[in-house]
Amino acid sequence: MNAAVCIAAVSELSPGRYPDSGGLSLARDTLRHLFDEWPQLEPRHIEGLFVCPPGMASGDAASLFAHETLFHELGIQPKVAETVNVGGATYSVMLQRAAALIEAGYVESVLCLGAGKFPKVGDRGGEQMARMVSHPQFEFIYGAYIPALYAQAASAHMARYGTTEAQLARVAVSARKWALNNPQALMREHGAITVDDVMSSRPICSPFKLLDCSVPCEGGAAILVTSRAMARDITDQPASLLGYGERHGFGHVSQAEDLTTLGAKDSGRQAYEMAGVTAADIGHAQLYDAFSINPIILLEDLGFCPAGEGGSFLEAGYCDPGGKLPVNTYGGLLSFGHTGDASGMSMIVEGAVQMMGLAGERQLPGELTLVHSYGGMMCEHATLILGRE
Repeated sequence: MNAAVCIAAVSELSPGRYPDSGGLSLARDTLRHLFDEWPQLEPRHIEGLFVCPPGMASGDAASLFAHETLFHELGIQPKVAETVNVGGATYSVMLQRAAALIEAGYVESVLCLGAGKFPKVGDRGGEQMARMVSHPQFEFIYGAYIPALYAQAASAHMARYGTTEAQLARVAVSARKWALNNPQALMREHGAITVDDVMSSRPICSPFKLLDCSVPCEGGAAILVTSRAMARDITDQPASLLGYGERHGFGHVSQAEDLTTLGAKDSGRQAYEMAGVTAADIGHAQLYDAFSINPIILLEDLGFCPAGEGGSFLEAGYCDPGGKLPVNTYGGLLSFGHTGDASGMSMIVEGAVQMMGLAGERQLPGELTLVHSYGGMMCEHATLILGRE
């Protein structure tokens, strides 16, 4: 991967509830939004199409051939098209595959598209999701729904390193601070929160409280990956794709040897090596934060602080607005919103708009941003490093 491959355009629906729209309908809305925001784009600019299976996180039947439906409706015959699923890591993986095709000269552009819904409250969708991601013999039959699986990682980190519930709460506080600068963030209208607010919110699964958990909602996003030559026809300031790493680890939480460190250590190392940089060169980071424990572990694994110090790093305010390493500058899944199957898109969109100078009131300096996402129960990891052209 090199600077010859760029992100030329991004677009994202505002996160929220779209009760009358299924997964494919949201994907269509996302496409319309993309072409409205970037009127210079035409379907002919799309030589490849990667789509997630919309509707999977909702517990509904996922469309495993969404790419066929959508390229037909776009009126294009792409050179490459696929429905891709690696959970939350899907979109980082899409970008790498798109970059490889562009570098090989096979296509000049690939549109990466995601749309997602979460289950409606009371329709047993949570049970269906737990069945999808938990081990049937060693996890699900013991009532291990998704918060309980993540809570094991939090408890392990607390036992080994002394991480506190107040430090977990500080992750949510930081995310909300950033959300207040993002007009699209779902939780912006709810205002700032404090550590005490998080600690006193409703218990979910020890050590998590309600505000330690991401906000389930619906939405969609699109990212157009192109050659540098095509990017210059679309925008004056594309974002360069400089580094990438990928690592797939344990299949289920119960099979993990150690939950205090994850595949990000390896995927991050690969991305740094490819880009020719280190963690010290990164200006800001977008880290997948389904629960408050995730950024703590990811900061450590990606080399921003030593093992066991992620909690104190966040507690010191280093990841807040004005901090030395801004993290989740759009509000994260904790305050921007966790848009089901599309959740891994939001952090890439934020990384791209920061590099493209499109972040508005939350625009930051810095030539490099890191984006890390994972899929499944923290088992499939992908790291991107984006640069400013």
